Amino acid sequence: MEEINWSDFEKVELRVGTILEAFEFPEARRPAYKVRVDFGELGIKMSSAQITKHYTLETLVGRQIIGVVNFPKKQIGKFMSEFLVTGFADENGDIVLSAVDKKVPNGTKLI
Repeated sequence: MEEINWSDFEKVELRVGTILEAFEFPEARRPAYKVRVDFGELGIKMSSAQITKHYTLETLVGRQIIGVVNFPKKQIGKFMSEFLVTGFADENGDIVLSAVDKKVPNGTKLI
């Protein structure tokens, strides 16, 4: 594992946001959903996430997640992803979302 210094870490904008809507993403190569997330002062952003094993569309709405909001936009097929949804792979390689333990204001930066 390569070590980084504090200034490297400070460049990564990890922010909390609330999922407003979640949609099927049938065009994705691997099963995924599209999510529309409110990041407070940073606005509402869209992304996709391969989280279909642990979550349904209904259980995602209202959930606070952690996203990287300062990567460049990424074209995924006909869809433009505006941030990176963060999570961890479980023992089967299925993604479990990173989240906060208690509700915090949308847009709050991880420190």
